[in-house]
Amino acid sequence: MLVGAASLLAAGLITACSTLTTDFVFVTSAKAAGSNNYGEIDIFEVNSESGAMRQIPASPIPSGGRNPVAEAVSADNANLFVVNHDDNTIVQFIIGNDGKLYPYNTVNTPGIYPMAVAVNASNLFVVNTYQPLSTCSSAAPCSGSVGVFPVNAATSSAPVTLGTPVTNSANSAQYWPLAVSGKPSDVIVPTAVALAGSNLYVSAYDASVTPHTGYIFAFTVGTGGALSAVAGSPFAAGAQPSSVALDGSGKYLYATDYVNNKVLGFSVASGVLTQLSGSPYAAGNAPSAVVVDPSYNFVYVANSTDSSVSAYSMSSGVLTRTATYSSGLNPVAIGVDPSTHHFLYSVNFLGTSVSSWELSTTDGTLLVAQGSPFTSNSEPTAVAAVPHK
Repeated sequence: MLVGAASLLAAGLITACSTLTTDFVFVTSAKAAGSNNYGEIDIFEVNSESGAMRQIPASPIPSGGRNPVAEAVSADNANLFVVNHDDNTIVQFIIGNDGKLYPYNTVNTPGIYPMAVAVNASNLFVVNTYQPLSTCSSAAPCSGSVGVFPVNAATSSAPVTLGTPVTNSANSAQYWPLAVSGKPSDVIVPTAVALAGSNLYVSAYDASVTPHTGYIFAFTVGTGGALSAVAGSPFAAGAQPSSVALDGSGKYLYATDYVNNKVLGFSVASGVLTQLSGSPYAAGNAPSAVVVDPSYNFVYVANSTDSSVSAYSMSSGVLTRTATYSSGLNPVAIGVDPSTHHFLYSVNFLGTSVSSWELSTTDGTLLVAQGSPFTSNSEPTAVAAVPHK
């Protein structure tokens, strides 16, 4: 623990100066900075009328580790969890009402090179590039894995905390390996994670075959956070799925296929995935990220080499591409504002920036925010946001 919880909770009572702030947006940057070579976190406040973004005075802050690549907000919107790839750590920050971040705790991941994270009120799920085996390394890669941390509820004097990683009874270890039946030696590379209700989904591809074969691994989350594979999992998912997202109802899942320039769409029933009519749908070049507006029937895809965002309308899950919009250079992450679901953000890795658009709730069209794109620290990698309280 880095600071006292009671003092942080008191500090969180300070409110943001601007009453027009609708969200605080947190953008991790992988470029090493400072004596520890840590990454950084930019903290933006978003104007509720224009979508314009500006960094708060306390921004940026160190990420608490090297090469932060993923982040997630706790169910109570009071904590930010940042995954530091090169240090195999997850750093928990308390979020003040003014958007400031206060480092609270650091845990080691039950795996090697964590690269994706998802959290709900009960558990935090971290996806690791390799299993925690002495035989696994960048020089001798093995398949990825999933670790689960129980989330202990907040109290009047302390925030939520992470418990001891859950043990997988099948291997008596604190992780679930990603494996394809009949291919025990193939290297399965995870790329993203998404959570809906009692189901967890991990996108991945088989790097041992050419061309690659893509998969979506589906798990049921049981009592205490233990995972069990959904019948039929893993499900075929193009060549190299790079991201995964679900709609607000959890009935539809979408994954970007980075190699084939497509968006895959699935209906979801008890965790089982069935491809939708017309899937896969056309995207731009090298689609890297997908997000579904949780309130409106629109889907947005970041196309990394096109430096663009494709917009889709959604009807019974089926996608129709409606427009494509220019973004900053090399968008790698995308998100919708959690307050009104009325603004869209893309994180532009090579552009060192964040793009912002106002989203029409009637037809899903995007209007670029005044001043967009907004400067970030070098090599931004991920985005998360909380409503302004």
